[in-house]
Amino acid sequence: MPLSNTAQTYGGVAKTLHWLTAALILTAFPLGLIANDWGYDTSEQLATKATLFSLHKTLGVTLFFVALARILWAVSQPRPAPMHPERRLETFLADLVHWMLYVSLVAVPLTGWVHHAATSGFAPIWWPFGQTLPFVPQTPAVETGAAALHWLFTKVLAVSLILHIAGAVKHQVVDRDGVLRRMLPGAADTSNVPAPKRHGFAPVAVAGLIYLAGAGAALTLIPAPEATSRTALQAPETGWEVTDGTLNFDVRQLGSAVTGRFDDWTAAITFDEVARDGAHGSVTVTIAVDTLTLGSVTSQAKGPDFFDVENHPTAVFEAEIVPQGVGEGYLAQGTLSLAGASVPVSLPFNLTVTGNTAQMTGTVTLDRRNFGMGESYQDETTVGFDVTVNVDLSATRVDE
Repeated sequence: MPLSNTAQTYGGVAKTLHWLTAALILTAFPLGLIANDWGYDTSEQLATKATLFSLHKTLGVTLFFVALARILWAVSQPRPAPMHPERRLETFLADLVHWMLYVSLVAVPLTGWVHHAATSGFAPIWWPFGQTLPFVPQTPAVETGAAALHWLFTKVLAVSLILHIAGAVKHQVVDRDGVLRRMLPGAADTSNVPAPKRHGFAPVAVAGLIYLAGAGAALTLIPAPEATSRTALQAPETGWEVTDGTLNFDVRQLGSAVTGRFDDWTAAITFDEVARDGAHGSVTVTIAVDTLTLGSVTSQAKGPDFFDVENHPTAVFEAEIVPQGVGEGYLAQGTLSLAGASVPVSLPFNLTVTGNTAQMTGTVTLDRRNFGMGESYQDETTVGFDVTVNVDLSATRVDE
């Protein structure tokens, strides 16, 4: 069997890439469906779900590169001519479905890969590369857009695959013309075979237009993110008003570090460089817990097993600001009320005050079990016990 295509049949390279592609599709596609439907009520279920998704993603990345190789090989080779060139519409539709498959084989895994790269945490790809991608930021807009396109393109792939299989069955059962034999191992029947032909441009153009139209429709149907308004700080006369800042946390999930953040929070601060009665002031931080984002497991994190947003929509940290020692920074010593639990917390932080502007950075490690979070996850295999909270803010002194 020759490696290159001939007038009668596809060559060994094309056949190998075809059947390897088919095996990857027929494995990765059902894995994705099963992984989506798999529950995660227990740590064992979550671990299984993550494994299924990791396998699905790894096969998807493999499919992407196999598809690229297949397309590059296809465009460099003559294509065995249609068995029935007089059936122009049928030939055009066959070519169109063929190129719809080609585009799908690149677009489906690529959008899934972009979605993975734009989302932190959960189910890593089992390759030494690919957890992130160049020019793909980890933002909700990119994550949502890639997810919408991936969902749409999988449907196009499914339809194209069904049509492709239906066409092969028709040729084998109805026409009995030996078309299927061209892609099977061994030599094809060389009798009454027309001359080979190059790929036509029209089916490629139509396939591209269909994909562009579908992509445009999918992106326009993405709901706009809900506007979140930051509550104006009601600082006391001698207080400080936060002008910029981030509040995030790091936790290990399935052995990998994942970063979460809260997009809406306020801090009412009183602070004086000179301590009075052993304290420099106080701080009250109010967090809108429903603005939490935690990669691909945001919905799960907001659920009753963890932050329980429905019953506890806000968290509050109330503390006194006390010195740690000369040159050792400060300590926000108080209570964190979160997910229905109130736990003593001491947050060490560094503070630089320049005139009426202050820059503060602090880090504290909490144990999720103290807040009753993840009680069904009794080991750190799936979700770590330690959660490292990071605070970074700038504040301006309010005029008296």
